[in-house]
Amino acid sequence: TSLYFRMSPCVFSTAAQQRSTGDECGPEDPRDEPKHPLSDCALEHKAIKLEEQVRDLTERYRKALADSENVRRRTQKFVEDAKLFGIQSFCRDLVEVADILEKTAESAAEEAEPSNPNTTLKKIYEGLSLIEAKLQSVFAKHGLQKMNPVGGKYDPYDHEIVCHVPAEGMQPGTIALVTQDGYKLHGRTIRHALVGVADAVTQ
Repeated sequence: TSLYFRMSPCVFSTAAQQRSTGDECGPEDPRDEPKHPLSDCALEHKAIKLEEQVRDLTERYRKALADSENVRRRTQKFVEDAKLFGIQSFCRDLVEVADILEKTAESAAEEAEPSNPNTTLKKIYEGLSLIEAKLQSVFAKHGLQKMNPVGGKYDPYDHEIVCHVPAEGMQPGTIALVTQDGYKLHGRTIRHALVGVADAVTQ
């Protein structure tokens, strides 16, 4: 028994030394390992790629900006045209009323000659003339204008030929007469004028 107690301190001392030695010889902390910095070549390559990406994104941004501006301009033009020409179909109907009014006034003028004692027809003609003048004034106010092509050159965008007449004192190819008035709305033809064009007189 006395031998056991005499050896025990050595045993405990040896175990403690082994634990101490084991702790000191344990694996090193991975965080303490030296880090390897990127080489200059790798950094340069990375910088070049970043510059390319920046240029690509900048170009995409510029294209998107240009497309957005084009869409804005087209939309603005569409809105402006809608304001100007929104009454186009209505004007087409109105000019037909103007045709009837003009023909009625001309008929009344033929009947209301100075030799005709009927003053009623004269008053009707005067009233129709006033209405016709007022109607043309309203047309002009809203950008609707009657064409006056007689004596001018034939234009297929504005005129439609319905007949040919001898060029008596007129240059061939010019418009000699109008059988139906044409109209423009803000410079855009909404109804072609029906015209007769002068032809050269053959001997």
